[in-house]
Amino acid sequence: MIKSIINQNPKELGSLTLAYLGDALYEIYIRNHVVALGGRPNALHRKTISYVSAKAQARIIHYILPSLSEEEQAIVKKGRNAKSSTIPKNADVIDYRYSTAFEALLGYLYLNNKIDRVEEIIKSAIEYIDRSNNDEQRK
Repeated sequence: MIKSIINQNPKELGSLTLAYLGDALYEIYIRNHVVALGGRPNALHRKTISYVSAKAQARIIHYILPSLSEEEQAIVKKGRNAKSSTIPKNADVIDYRYSTAFEALLGYLYLNNKIDRVEEIIKSAIEYIDRSNNDEQRK
């Protein structure tokens, strides 16, 4: 039988583990959003990248930071400071750390069963990226 991670205390998990879970969670929400927009698989993939890249997630965390509680900001700081043994070749180190912070926050909230808050943050992230993408297209 597979043990449910929901029973795990998020404060006992490292930031990178929280980020690992948050990454998967965010990816599911974004894929759902992008598929709802419609399009061919290759276009869906390109659109998904505009939401899930390290650069996009770093921009998102800076955007939402003022709206986070002290507890959430502490998780972001912990996630940002986590030492990863690898950095993707297509990501800036600073962006990667902030994207890890964003993902750690989502993982932490999920494990605390704060699904409404997860969805509120992801909705805000989607709206922010959509506005940014529209602004870029107008230029």
